[in-house]
Amino acid sequence: MYYDFVLGGFVLINILIVEDEAPISNLIRLSLAKEGYRCTCAFDGLEAADYLEKNQYDLIVLDVMLPEIDGFELMDYIRPLEIPVIFLTAKSSVQDRVKGLKLGAEDYIVKPFEVIELLARIDVVLRRYKKGDMMLEIGDLKIDTASMQVWRDGQEISLTKTEYDLLLLFVRNPRRAMYRETIYEQVWGEEYPFGSKAVDLHIQRLRKKVGWENCLRAINKVGYRLEVET
Repeated sequence: MYYDFVLGGFVLINILIVEDEAPISNLIRLSLAKEGYRCTCAFDGLEAADYLEKNQYDLIVLDVMLPEIDGFELMDYIRPLEIPVIFLTAKSSVQDRVKGLKLGAEDYIVKPFEVIELLARIDVVLRRYKKGDMMLEIGDLKIDTASMQVWRDGQEISLTKTEYDLLLLFVRNPRRAMYRETIYEQVWGEEYPFGSKAVDLHIQRLRKKVGWENCLRAINKVGYRLEVET
């Protein structure tokens, strides 16, 4: 399901990843999810077209060489929807880049690529379409995602990198039950170690620092949910 709503000044961003190589798709999904984006993965052109018919997306990361329908052909379907596209492909010739851009893509990244570059290009495209927001506000918190600074009632809060990543994850997924396994995977970028208390310990510290003792609630045998007071 797609959500496009403003909550205390925050807009949730949905991204469709169309990539047939599972390891690359998973890497992109984990990296984007860690930044707070909501991701859907399609592994061929027909599956992508089906998702586009049923849902709305703010941006598409699109491989060129896909089964069934390739990325260039899929652009004919995407263009009328006016969704920004970033091509991601091993086809590095100038002719292919020009073709992709002429078809309406906003950017063209050649494999192999650095995740940090992809994240930067996504941020640029979203801001160009005014779908990204560098300053988030939720309840009595203000978050500057460019400088990674957080304030509560005008007072800056000192957070560790992990605490900051946890904060963004919950801010970008309000009122959504988050499994411990999902939280660990998206923040730590690794598979959840069975029996680990890392998520619980970091959330306890985050609650105290940002004053969310009553907002960031534990769900028995599941994980946590942010119930925002706006």
